[in-house]
Amino acid sequence: MPEYKAPLRDIRFVRDELFGYQEHYASLPGMDEATPDMVDAILEEGAKFCEQVIAPLNQVGDREGCTWSEEGVTTPNGFKEAYQQFVEGGWPSLAHEPEFGGQGLPESLNLVMSELIGEANWSWGMYPGLSHGAMNTLHAHGTPEQQQTYLTKLVSGEWTGTMCLTEPHCGTDLGMLRTKAEPQADGTYKVTGTKIFISAGEHDMADNIVHIVLARLPDAPQGTKGISLFIVPKCLPNDDGSAGERNAVSCGSLEHKMGIHGNSTCVMNFDGATGYLIGPPNKGLNCMFTFMNTARIGTGLQGLAHAEIAYQGALRYARERLQMRSLTGPKNPDGPADPIIVHPDVRRMLLTMKAFAEGNRALLFYAGKHADIVQHSADEEERKASDALLGFLTPIVKAFMTETGFEAANLGVQCYGGHGFISEWGMEQNVRDSRISLLYEGTTGIQALDLLGRKVLMTQGESLKGFTKVVHKFCQKHVDDEALKDYIPKLSALNKEWGELTVKVGMKAMKNREEVGSAAVDYLMYSGYVVLAYLWADMVRVAKDKLAEGSTEEGFYTSKVQTADFYFQKILPRTQTHKACIEAGAESVMAMSEAHFG
Repeated sequence: MPEYKAPLRDIRFVRDELFGYQEHYASLPGMDEATPDMVDAILEEGAKFCEQVIAPLNQVGDREGCTWSEEGVTTPNGFKEAYQQFVEGGWPSLAHEPEFGGQGLPESLNLVMSELIGEANWSWGMYPGLSHGAMNTLHAHGTPEQQQTYLTKLVSGEWTGTMCLTEPHCGTDLGMLRTKAEPQADGTYKVTGTKIFISAGEHDMADNIVHIVLARLPDAPQGTKGISLFIVPKCLPNDDGSAGERNAVSCGSLEHKMGIHGNSTCVMNFDGATGYLIGPPNKGLNCMFTFMNTARIGTGLQGLAHAEIAYQGALRYARERLQMRSLTGPKNPDGPADPIIVHPDVRRMLLTMKAFAEGNRALLFYAGKHADIVQHSADEEERKASDALLGFLTPIVKAFMTETGFEAANLGVQCYGGHGFISEWGMEQNVRDSRISLLYEGTTGIQALDLLGRKVLMTQGESLKGFTKVVHKFCQKHVDDEALKDYIPKLSALNKEWGELTVKVGMKAMKNREEVGSAAVDYLMYSGYVVLAYLWADMVRVAKDKLAEGSTEEGFYTSKVQTADFYFQKILPRTQTHKACIEAGAESVMAMSEAHFG
C-alpha cells in the first residue's frame, strides 16, 4: 500500500518564496487573519488529517466502492467517519464569508487543503469538493433567503452539494437538455428529468444534498439561451433549517466506472421534485459558469494530485528496487544489483513526473493568487486584470494539468515494471482514478476550443497578450542575469513564437473555421508548456538566489535548478511538434469522407 506524505516543503516554496503569499495576504482587505502562524498551523493540521485519516482509506474505497439500494447509497467503510472528523475540524468553512459561518480566509489557502485531500484520496475528496462550487454559485446568485437556508449548511459541512448538468443524450452540448421545470402557484417549480454522471449525487455522509440543476421553463427559448438554474434539495428544509421531508429526487443507479470507485457517480431522477429558481430565468448557463470555473480549476488540481502520487510512489520504489548494474559501473557494489534510480530511463521518467508535479503546483497557486485578487482586492483595475488573466489560464489549468497528470500517472506504473500492474502498489489505481480528469468539466478538446476560439481569437488576442506581457517583462528584467542565461533566451523566443502562431491560426480561420478545431488541442498543449517554462524559469531565479545566499537547504534548491534544466532540455522541445501540427492546418484532418472511415 503506498504511503502518502504531504509535500509541505514544496508548497511553502511555491507560496512563500516564489509568489510571496505572506505579503499578498497582507495587501488584501479583510485577510488580516491569514498570518504566517495561522497559515502554518493550517498546513500542519491539514497534512496530519490527510496522511493519517483519509490516505489509508484510498485503497479501501477502490476495493469496496459504493453500494446502491432503494434506501440510498452507502459509501465505503470509514468514509462517513472521516467526513465527520472533517466537519468537526471546521475544514469546509475555511474560505467562506463569516456571515454564513465561514472563517473568512483566502480561497488560495483552501486550495492547499484541496491539494492535500486530492493527493491523499481523490474519491473521498470529491464529496466535500463538489460542495465548493455549489457554495460559490449560491454566494454569487442566491437570494438572501436561499443563502441563509442552504449556504450556511453547506459552509458548515452539514450538507453537501452537487452540479446536475449532463443528461443521457447530451453532455457538453447543454442546449439539447430536456429536464423541465414547471412553475407552481407558491413560487416553487416542479423539476422533472434524468441527469447522469452526477458525482456524490447520493451518499450517507451528510444529512442533506443540495443539487444545483439545469432545466428549462415551459416558455424557454430553444438552445442554451433557454436554460435556467434551480436548487433542488434531497430533503426539503424545515422552518428551523433542518433537513425535513424527502423530495422527489432519487438515485436510479450507480455508474460502473474505470476508477474513483469510492465516490458515488449517480444517475439522478427528478420526478416532479420541488425546486427553487436561482438567478434570473433563462440565464442559468451564465450562473452555472460560477460553478464550472471553480470545478475546472479543481479538476486541474486533480492532474497535479495524480502526478504527485505517481512521483512519490515511483521515487520510493526506484530507490529500493535492485535491478541490473549501472552502465558506468556498480553503484551498489555490496549488493546483487544497483537500485533502478541509477538507470537513465528511470531517471527520465522520475524527472518528468517531478517536473510536471512541481511545475503544475506553481501554476495552480499562480492561478490561486489571482483568484484572491479578483475576490478581495480593493483596486478595480487590479481585479479586472486578474480576472482576465484567470479566464485565460482556466482552460490551460484544467486541460494541460490533467493531460500531464495522466502522463505522470502512467509513468508511475512504468517505473515499477510488472509490479506497477499489480493492485497492492497503488500505481494502477492512480492511473484509473486519473483518467476521468481529462473528461469531466469539459474534455481537453472542449477546453482547447474555449482557449483558442473564445479566449484568444474572439478577443483578437488580447487575453493572450495579458499573459505574454507578464513573460516579456520577466525576460526583459533578467536578460542580463547570468544565473538565468540558459533559460531566458529560450523562453523569450517561445513567447514571441506563441503570438506569431496565434496570428497564423487566426488568418487561416478567416478562410476556414475548421482550422480552429484542427489546431486547438495542439495550441493548448503548446500554451501549457510555455506557461510552465515561465514558472520554471522563475523558480530557478528564486532557487539560485537562495543558493547564492548560502542556504542550508542546498539539496532542495539544487534539485529545483536541475529539474528546470531537465524541463527546458527534455520536455519544452515538445512545443515544436505542436507548432508543426498547428502549421500543418486542417486539410489532412478534414479531407477524408465519412464513408472512408470504414
